[in-house]
Amino acid sequence: MKKILITIFAISAILTGCSSESTLATEEVPASEEAIIEDNLDQPLEVLSLDDMANLKIDESGEVMVLMYHNIGEEEATWTRTPENFRRDLETLYNSGFRAISLEDYANGNISTEAGFTPVVFTFDDGNENNFRYIKHGEENIIDPKCAVGIMEDFKKEYPDFNMTATFFLNGLAFGDSSTEKEKLTFLIENNYSIGNHTMGHPNLRDLSSENIQKEIATLKERYENMLPNLDINTLALPFGGKPSADDYTLTYKGEYDGVIYENVAVLLVGWDPYFSPYHKEFDFSNIRRVRASEMNVDGVGLYDWLYSYEKGSKRRYISDGNPDTIVVPDSRMDLINQSRFTDKEIFSYEKN
Repeated sequence: MKKILITIFAISAILTGCSSESTLATEEVPASEEAIIEDNLDQPLEVLSLDDMANLKIDESGEVMVLMYHNIGEEEATWTRTPENFRRDLETLYNSGFRAISLEDYANGNISTEAGFTPVVFTFDDGNENNFRYIKHGEENIIDPKCAVGIMEDFKKEYPDFNMTATFFLNGLAFGDSSTEKEKLTFLIENNYSIGNHTMGHPNLRDLSSENIQKEIATLKERYENMLPNLDINTLALPFGGKPSADDYTLTYKGEYDGVIYENVAVLLVGWDPYFSPYHKEFDFSNIRRVRASEMNVDGVGLYDWLYSYEKGSKRRYISDGNPDTIVVPDSRMDLINQSRFTDKEIFSYEKN
């Protein structure tokens, strides 16, 4: 892949973060225009001009925060965020120029975050009941507005351009209620969320044999994919952050047990700091670090610590060009890009103002 400089101005679809295809889903189109629109859908996205790259400070070699949550509860604790504080996290990130993307898109380098903004990934471990809870409203069950999903769904309505999404890493029981598992999982998949693997029984994988490592991952995958045949669970969060021995570590992302084959595109550790851009030479899909989304006992490595570091310039955040088919970096950062991994993308660089 070679370095290319180009001076075409970005189309409005990039600047809004919306695709023509998503617009068609909500608008009626005259039959006479359908062929034209079909042709437009096949056209590649254009790229920002060099001036716009510099003005927006585009840098797709910068870091991405993968946020780690566990509980949403009434009292703030080390692994618990109150509904009010979780809502504050979302508003702070939105106002600081972050926009949500899926874990899969991050790991695969498929980032279409609006130009000038920074992608952020949300993850929840353990499938706790407070992540997705129903409450009675008259004769009907509704989503509790104080659970994680309820808060995120409300945020979607108020800030649709945040593109709210998250991955829920499940163990052997989803959200504390076997009678509503399938219904909740169906809702999540239909509403732009993802399901991840947190093993069947939440053991520390460093204590298990090779066979049992594969058993824990494969049986969890099989359980939920049997429940929802169209589901594909291909991400893993290591329980306790426990890493198997070097000889067994490949089993965290590729293995087989009792005829069930798994291949994960992302393996997540526990939280402490932002991780590399997927285009960076040091990005490793099997060792993705996360950020602790908390303010208690974070030892200087919590969400707000890193936001402060970005604000004062001691950390370098990913700033998107809005086009998933291109990689844009300042000239001085070109040598950080893993050009051999993304041969289907073009690289653009520019001189900083």
